[in-house]
Amino acid sequence: MNICVVALGKIGLPLAVQFASKGHRVIGADVNEKVVELVNAGVEPFPGEHDLDVKLKQAVDAGLLSATTDTASAVAESEAVVVVVPLFVDAEGTPDFGWMDAATKAIAQGLKPGTLVSYETTLPVGTTRTRWAPMLAEGSGLTAGEDFHLVFSPERVLTGRVFADLRRYPKLVGGVDEASTARGVEFYEQVLDFDERPDLPQANGVWDLGTAEASELAKLAETTYRDVNIGLANQFARFADQNDIDVKKVIEACNSQPYSHIHQPGIAVGGHCIPIYPRMYLWNDPAATVVRSAREANAAMPEYAVDLLAAAYGDLTGVNVLVLGAAYRGGVKETAFSGVFPTVEALRARGAVPFVSDPMYTAEELAAHGLPPHAGEKVTAAILQADHAEYRTLTPADLPDVTVLVDGRRTTDPEAWKGVRRVVIGG
Repeated sequence: MNICVVALGKIGLPLAVQFASKGHRVIGADVNEKVVELVNAGVEPFPGEHDLDVKLKQAVDAGLLSATTDTASAVAESEAVVVVVPLFVDAEGTPDFGWMDAATKAIAQGLKPGTLVSYETTLPVGTTRTRWAPMLAEGSGLTAGEDFHLVFSPERVLTGRVFADLRRYPKLVGGVDEASTARGVEFYEQVLDFDERPDLPQANGVWDLGTAEASELAKLAETTYRDVNIGLANQFARFADQNDIDVKKVIEACNSQPYSHIHQPGIAVGGHCIPIYPRMYLWNDPAATVVRSAREANAAMPEYAVDLLAAAYGDLTGVNVLVLGAAYRGGVKETAFSGVFPTVEALRARGAVPFVSDPMYTAEELAAHGLPPHAGEKVTAAILQADHAEYRTLTPADLPDVTVLVDGRRTTDPEAWKGVRRVVIGG
């Protein structure tokens, strides 16, 4: 097949490489000229994705992958179009469709009869049918379900391990009609491989969810579940702090029974997915009180971590405090909705002087994110925000003037910190 992947970001580019690895000819379309230039040179435009550098070069050298800024022409040459353009949501949960609208209009200009269009960007329920189908029809003169196939098939991968996750998890597909769904299933069966999963209720592979709406809801539901579960764990942790209980032991005990799957509490829930998609779900279902309460509980955790620091240290006015980790999670160079930002704000609100360090970021990169880089200033308190592997071996010798450490991820070794006040969330 000839396949067009629209948006060559941290999900789109690995997808394009995966499709090419199955022998298909792939054209990647992206508005960023620098990204297009690098991809055409076989050079990964961003670091951190396992095996992407090798597989990208192989695909380009084999003549199976190229990139362009002309989305319409790329679509015109393709039998299938996969859309992975970012969708942003504001603090109130209102989606900003600007980039996706622009991409969809460009796709419509090149759309031909018989083409499959698959949206993988997470969307509010109903968007594929009520927004994209009419927009594509208006720009192309073609009707979804009659002249071309239209499906929603959510990406279910984590950056850094996209290729492994593509094999590990079933690919969910739902269309605007039965023919579209069938074509979507057929397409993904031709471009993906799957690991055996005897734990699943049906064979791992491409799963037909029937409708675009069911597929849209499946993505929102699985990510919202995680936010709600973490919110519950954080509630347990705060109660445990008040009652001198180690919540980690409690959670391990609970999860020894097969019907309990309590997640881990922590200082923050960050990234493009877990803090965002519950808001998107609430945009569809504003009466979902459980979802709203969990989001509020998780959003309050950075300030709670600063409260724990103040309770252990005392007045923070004028105190230099080091926040360890700018990334939203360990080992990933990404600050999207990272807990570092509200943690820094909460420290400033207490009168503290915050500094930030991260093994994955230079001082210049931190400053570009509006974060005050640590340049050797004496710090007497610290908050661990990201669970980088480097912090597992952190000792008081690395922070000789620190008298209180709040480990927001339970990453540091408690034995190594004997003699220094080490505080964890939940006990």
